[in-house]
Amino acid sequence: MCRHLAYLGPPRTLAQLVLQPPHSLLHQSYAPLDMRGGGRVNADGFGVGWFVPGMDEPLRYRRSCPLWTDAGFTSLAAATTSGAVLAAVRSATAGTPVVETACAPFAGSGSTARWLFSHNGRLPGWPDSAVALAAGLDVADLLTMEAPVDSALLWAVLRHRLAAGDDPAGAVAEVVRAAADAVPGARLNLLLTDGTVVVATTWWHALSVRAADGAVTVSSEPTDDGPGWRAVPDRHLVVATPSTVDIRPLEAALAADQVRASRKTLEQS
Repeated sequence: MCRHLAYLGPPRTLAQLVLQPPHSLLHQSYAPLDMRGGGRVNADGFGVGWFVPGMDEPLRYRRSCPLWTDAGFTSLAAATTSGAVLAAVRSATAGTPVVETACAPFAGSGSTARWLFSHNGRLPGWPDSAVALAAGLDVADLLTMEAPVDSALLWAVLRHRLAAGDDPAGAVAEVVRAAADAVPGARLNLLLTDGTVVVATTWWHALSVRAADGAVTVSSEPTDDGPGWRAVPDRHLVVATPSTVDIRPLEAALAADQVRASRKTLEQS
């Protein structure tokens, strides 16, 4: 069901974040500890996105092979440093293709070009089950999906909200609610960052957070046995920066988003 990680803090090499920790994403790709909902490995591809000071858009490296087979990434990761990273290893939803473009992180364009997105979970019954969710999108949104997979559809729905100017945390919470309502049994751990803030959800899958020494890591599973890891309860929203971590029930986040939307409507009237 995939594993993912986001990091904000002092610059570190991609190898230090993704490959070297005792229970890194590399380790989680072939020996995950908490794969709820089926699956034993995450071998259907991987991706890493990172932000570079002075560049308007993040860079990405994605492949459809297992992370442990890509020697080229090992060399790249050792030589590449960033203070803002999102990475994921993929276990493909049944019936979806194993291709590079189906691997997170997904990226935006235009006004959403700085955002990176990952989805740990699945929309069961894909694609028929997601028709109602997709119906609210413009044709252009559907035509610019990176791949015909459930994660890319969720990103298209979220990207549409971000482009409309929605608050990122509220947008993520609303997409989770819409997907859960449209697709019974949906598993919806979402992860979003623009290099300054991380927004994440728990909906049937595990997630942990560690904040220390001016850095924050949000990960499907703790990457080591060190202190400071905090398990995020199910049905919760995380909003984190290197100096702050806010964890709240998704219901509270949705209520706050409704208040913000009401105020925005009044200001525009």
